[in-house]
Amino acid sequence: MSNLNIASEQFGDFSKSAVDAALKFASVSFESAERMFALNLEAAKVSLDVTAKGAKSLASVKDVQELTSLRTKSAETGLEFMMGYSKNFYELSTAAQAQFSALAEERFATMQKSVVENLDKVAKSSPAGADVAIAALKSSVAASTAAFDSVSKAAKQFTTFTDNAVKAASDNVAKATPGKRK
Repeated sequence: MSNLNIASEQFGDFSKSAVDAALKFASVSFESAERMFALNLEAAKVSLDVTAKGAKSLASVKDVQELTSLRTKSAETGLEFMMGYSKNFYELSTAAQAQFSALAEERFATMQKSVVENLDKVAKSSPAGADVAIAALKSSVAASTAAFDSVSKAAKQFTTFTDNAVKAASDNVAKATPGKRK
């Protein structure tokens, strides 16, 4: 097989791989957007229902004490609603981010493997003395892989830290809301 055929085959494989990756990213994007849309639609429905009930309750108020009680209950309900919405939004966002990260890591690993395989092929057919340049390229690939792994690890640690902070804040708000005390 000639070098031109090998190059065409490699380009074809790379193109197919790139299209597959793009389709995976698009699929995750659409699925995430669909879940966010459903969350927002449900939030709008709940908000409309709560507003309607609040308006009915307000219309039946007979004195100032009842109005104060209604206002407090409305504030608690609003806080609970916002905490629930925020928690669901955060969970959906985190799930989407995790999927995107997994796809990016997969794509990077595939690309790195392809580069190493191509360097090995080039090394077999290269002239004498080219082994130093190929070794330098392989070293660069190894260094970029190590850097990517470090960044990926730091991002995962940050995500874990953020998850813990959000959960703690959520728990503190739930404890501070009078209607939610146990």
